[in-house]
Amino acid sequence: MKYYLSPSILSADFAHLGDDIAATEKGGTQYLHYDVMDGMFVPSISFGMPVLKSVRKITDLVLDVHLMIEDPDRYIDEFVKSGADIITVHYEACKDVEKTIQMIREKGVKVGVTIKPKTPLSVLEPLLDKVDMILLMTVEPGFGGQAYIPESTDKIRALRKMLNDRGLTTDIEVDGGIKKDNLEMVLDAGANVIVAGSAIFKDDIEKNTRDFMEILKKRQA
Repeated sequence: MKYYLSPSILSADFAHLGDDIAATEKGGTQYLHYDVMDGMFVPSISFGMPVLKSVRKITDLVLDVHLMIEDPDRYIDEFVKSGADIITVHYEACKDVEKTIQMIREKGVKVGVTIKPKTPLSVLEPLLDKVDMILLMTVEPGFGGQAYIPESTDKIRALRKMLNDRGLTTDIEVDGGIKKDNLEMVLDAGANVIVAGSAIFKDDIEKNTRDFMEILKKRQA
């Protein structure tokens, strides 16, 4: 299994976003996590297509776009045109999640589906073989800097078993409260794509990125 770090630029300093992204690249990251929040599906509002276009111009990293928005079908085409490499939508926000997944697939980018902490894994069963990645929120979506929900570990483990039982190697991404002191725990449970925001962008970004990557690289061996 391959392991990836996806630093969430929601925690970056937008006064020098380009420098912050460059620091994660120097630290060895492969992805950048791009949270889109509409103030409706989640309470906060973040950023949309114009910022994504600007980010695309300055990096070749995989842009991992997480749409925390109502009725995401409306904007799939624009996010693809703006440079998304992976688009992840919330099960809870889609009118017809299988249709939305197919729409993203037809645009030629990778597709993911995500669920909130209180949404049961059972809703994912019909979708497991239709997506490239499943994102488990390990905090309530909408705000950075929250503490990891401990019950998430069992949920990660159960999802990996569901995938293994079907012979699937689908990526499991986790997002929320991931820090160096609980990274090994979520990896042991079965996650292989790690979103980290404040743990990366606070203080020395390059060093923080490198520290995470060293742990992930040990898993690759």
